[in-house]
Amino acid sequence: MPKDRHYTLLDHLCLGIDQALRAVLANAKTTERTYPAKNEREADLTLEQRKQAAALMRINHAGEVCAQALYQAQGLVSHRPELREKLQRAAIEEGDHLAWCHTRLVELGSHVSYLNPFWYAGSFAIGLAAGVIGDRWSLGFLAETENQVVKHLEKHLQLLPSGDQKSYKILQQMHQDEAEHRDYAINEGAAILPEWVKKVMQMTSKIMVKTAYWI
Repeated sequence: MPKDRHYTLLDHLCLGIDQALRAVLANAKTTERTYPAKNEREADLTLEQRKQAAALMRINHAGEVCAQALYQAQGLVSHRPELREKLQRAAIEEGDHLAWCHTRLVELGSHVSYLNPFWYAGSFAIGLAAGVIGDRWSLGFLAETENQVVKHLEKHLQLLPSGDQKSYKILQQMHQDEAEHRDYAINEGAAILPEWVKKVMQMTSKIMVKTAYWI
């Protein structure tokens, strides 16, 4: 990837619009890595099991839409070029997650959340606010977000229907990537967020999870 200084403001704007449209319109393409479930056989799931797997993958897809918005917004206002580049790198990995979840939803005969534009807009606004406050707080918000995502993925790995190795492989790789993003933010000097901020984040996440499960 070229160094960030080679990009003009117009380049960033065009790239941001393209990424936003891909995220919201479920048109994300796997950018670099192979689909984790490529070599896994489709399990013989019942109708209810397929619905359960699809609901879980829809939640994770919506979460990746939020992640795209957060990283793009934070990268846009970051004060440090090296952090901006790292956020762009993370956004590419999150783009892989977005594409994998979408592919799996198609395989399960289901759909992405109809509220994706809402999830994206809200997360972009939060990312901008966190980034404007300063890089340490932006990193703190990133670290806490990824920490909650890691816990959320651990729960989903247990809730998946028995035998659904395709979905399991996807979430397993996502879990590894999100943990790495969290650890990077912590190692870069992330500020520790106040407890009330963490609780608001948890409450907001619960609303998104319960809504995206059905819609």
